Amino acid sequence: MNTDLYAPFLEATRSVFQLMLDLSDIEDRPSDTFPDSDETLDIAIGVIGDLTGEVIYRFPVTTSVNIVNIMSGMEVDSVDEFVTSAIFEIANIISGNVLTTLSGNDLACDILPPVQRAGDDSKSYEIKMACCLSTSAGDVCLDIRLNPSKG
Repeated sequence: MNTDLYAPFLEATRSVFQLMLDLSDIEDRPSDTFPDSDETLDIAIGVIGDLTGEVIYRFPVTTSVNIVNIMSGMEVDSVDEFVTSAIFEIANIISGNVLTTLSGNDLACDILPPVQRAGDDSKSYEIKMACCLSTSAGDVCLDIRLNPSKG
């Protein structure tokens, strides 16, 4: 099984940010310089099917606010239910686009509804990778934690 998921997640994030936010200045960088989870809005998207696990999207608070300001055209200055809902949608769309790409490689997966929480470090994953993206709206980090299904 090809487990190189870095490129599909990177490309899907770039595509969604460009289409929804008109951001084209997107660069990937090492994930070791990302802020602590207390300063971020962490969104977990569960994955089921040929791959099982989760993808954690870590949006710093300033990035979350900047994204919603761009999306809504309104000035928001803190993370509230509206901002959280909008960031849920962004993470959901990115994940859906990745799974559509993976279906072209004969991987049948589905996503679960987003939930706000950090990753569960008590589980082990065969596929575990992180990538961060820098944009003019701020940084975003994806923590990919998946296992091929048995069968």
